Amino acid sequence: MSVKIYHNPRCSKSRQALELLHEQGLEPEIVEYLKTPPDHATLDRLLTTLGLEPRDLMRRKEKEYKEAGLSDPGLTRDQLIDAMIEHPKLIERPIVVKGKKAALGRPPEKVLDIL
Repeated sequence: MSVKIYHNPRCSKSRQALELLHEQGLEPEIVEYLKTPPDHATLDRLLTTLGLEPRDLMRRKEKEYKEAGLSDPGLTRDQLIDAMIEHPKLIERPIVVKGKKAALGRPPEKVLDIL
């Protein structure tokens, strides 16, 4: 079964998660989500699989979060997902997907739970 990692090569946690996958003998499909953000349906599916709401997967300390007013409780799930697509820097990383399971690699060792 294939493994996919939504990866930011500049992030130490993302690099550590990728290294853990390699140590398990896996060669995951690497999606550099800053270059190619997931579409709305994919991000919505990832959130559901992770059991998270959009804000749970957002880097709330980024300036884009504040500038876009994303702390507004009136924003819908779809609006928050669209904001993450527009500003992929807001997406917490890494996210690893294997089959119908997904894990947020915070800490990186959490990705081992789905393997």
